Amino acid sequence: MGTQHVNGARRAFLGTALGAVAAVGIGAAPAAAAGRRIPRTGIGMHLYTMRTPLAADFAGTLEQLAEIGYATVGVSGRHGNSPAAIRQMLDRTRLKAVLEHVGYNIVTGSGLPQALEDVHTLGGKWIVVPSLPGSLHSPDGYREVARQFNRAGLAARESGLKLLYHNHGGDHEVVDGVSLYDILLNETDPELVGFELDLYWAAKGGSSDPGELFVRHRGRFPALHVKDMAPNGDFTDVGSGILDFPAMFDTARQGGVKQWLVEHDAPADPFASARASYRYLSRLRY
Repeated sequence: MGTQHVNGARRAFLGTALGAVAAVGIGAAPAAAAGRRIPRTGIGMHLYTMRTPLAADFAGTLEQLAEIGYATVGVSGRHGNSPAAIRQMLDRTRLKAVLEHVGYNIVTGSGLPQALEDVHTLGGKWIVVPSLPGSLHSPDGYREVARQFNRAGLAARESGLKLLYHNHGGDHEVVDGVSLYDILLNETDPELVGFELDLYWAAKGGSSDPGELFVRHRGRFPALHVKDMAPNGDFTDVGSGILDFPAMFDTARQGGVKQWLVEHDAPADPFASARASYRYLSRLRY
């Protein structure tokens, strides 16, 4: 990631963020007149954040997340455990898996039926493609992805699930005058395909304001990755960076948001990061 600064193309999107931080103090939950809160059942942890402790003690890590207050998790890596074993661990801690990340080649190939069955076993309702092969990084490639997503999305719906796509920075690039992310939004069937919007990457990509996306594409964003950005562009704990989450969440209802899943790609101390991020989201008013 490095320490590159937010460039001019992103300043309009981030413009109010530094002012909000200055007004309320880094790490504090800003107050808003509306006083809306994220439902406690909607605050989750994307388990990629916790991959190091999960590899050492999967069950113990889930127990600590539940003790912090998290209600849900997004599964990303099983660390040698079967879906049934993970479900048993989740049930013991009263956590609920809402989704699992599954590779593009599995979702678009012969492995899809088993992947759907595994999500059911985990207790989730969304199967999520976390990224795309680099060979598809073009308008024509993304149009092919949209076609594949519609096909896989139909199979997911027939099994009682929904297919979502998780974005990264490259998805928000404009190539040959076309926003790649807009291709996915416009050429997939809203009944079959939704999106797990990573707020950090949407901001860093520079062309996709989450608050605007929620209004323009209503109901298509049932899950978020709530990931914050440090002033130098690096990852940081939710609430300690420069992203204006209250502004983003103001239109979350129109976007259909049900889950706010915390993520930090490189936490120095995963549990300290989990605690700080939960504290912020649980106190947030927007």
